[in-house]
Amino acid sequence: MELIRKRVVLHFPGFEPLDGRAQRARYERSAKQSGKVWGFEAEIGEVENAVYPVSFTVDAKSAAWQTQNRIHILDHDELVQSLRHKSLARRMIDGFTAAARIIGDGAMAAYFRHAWRFGLFFIFPFLLMTLGMLLTATIALAPLRFDLPAWNLIWSLPLAAAFFAFVFLPFTERFHTLHLFADWEMAVALGRMNRPEFNAFLERCAGAARAALAEEADEYVISSHSMGSSVAAHVLGMLLEREPELLAGKRVVFASLGSAVLQCALLKPADVLRSRVGAIARNPAIFWLDVQCLTDAIHFYKVPVAAVTGHPDAPPAKMLFIRVKQMLTPEHYKKIKLDFLRVHRQYVLGPDLQAPFDFTLLTAGPVRADAMAEGGLKAGLSQAA
Repeated sequence: MELIRKRVVLHFPGFEPLDGRAQRARYERSAKQSGKVWGFEAEIGEVENAVYPVSFTVDAKSAAWQTQNRIHILDHDELVQSLRHKSLARRMIDGFTAAARIIGDGAMAAYFRHAWRFGLFFIFPFLLMTLGMLLTATIALAPLRFDLPAWNLIWSLPLAAAFFAFVFLPFTERFHTLHLFADWEMAVALGRMNRPEFNAFLERCAGAARAALAEEADEYVISSHSMGSSVAAHVLGMLLEREPELLAGKRVVFASLGSAVLQCALLKPADVLRSRVGAIARNPAIFWLDVQCLTDAIHFYKVPVAAVTGHPDAPPAKMLFIRVKQMLTPEHYKKIKLDFLRVHRQYVLGPDLQAPFDFTLLTAGPVRADAMAEGGLKAGLSQAA
């Protein structure tokens, strides 16, 4: 089997308040965990440049193999921060506005049609917040409900405000409710393509990605997690629209991990994103690896993305199904299994046990991504040895 010795990685993280340096630190922690499990060492270089995107080297080796890798982190933390750093009232209004647009653009119905668990993921934060507002209103108007004099509103209104601010909102943070409001606002922006700051960000990413793809390598991995898959699809599709032969002669992997491309692409106005998905699926230089997990509700399990976005004639992505419980010790899995966002992050975190998929080895190991998908990671590493 042909081994990879030099690799260039463009990684598009998910919707998290982490910049490129924080993503690099996470990668280093995950690589150390992976190295202990699989018996290799990874030396993570320092950040090479002070401008976007953050880039660093990863030199990985075992007794049987060695690879040199350069990783570029194309994070969208600046967009995450702009959506989160608003007043509470503005965040709630913008979140509910995004929900109304998701429903009006037909995406909610499509979520339930293709992946009902993702549909529940969509409605959950909005139902929870609506419940909280109803409880707050009930407390505020309690005097009127019990035919008490109107002056009792003097104590009921402050009590209601205190309940909402100091009881209900802290409770919702357990479920990342306002963070999810911002996530849905970004989903609408990437689907409708109607916000200049988002479009300008995609242009900047495209320039950085174009430069990275010009570097020499045996394999180019464009990895994306969650919301990052929509960003990656836009950026890669944009480059292919402008330069159809850009990837000719290269081995390119588009690895979508817990992909939420359909979160944005199922909006009726998302014609541009759907077109770019088709360009990626049809490009002969690209091997599309779609890593999915049964216990992860925040993606579209077993849904063929290219076909659902209007490209049934395009080659489908190769689906690799993983189980988080196979990657972690029973104690560790028991600790996180009820935290749906933590389970969703496991695609890019270090393992406790050897399993068919490992993010560090996808981006820094010797096994080609297509071989990993076909024969499993253990088989590929056995051949490498």
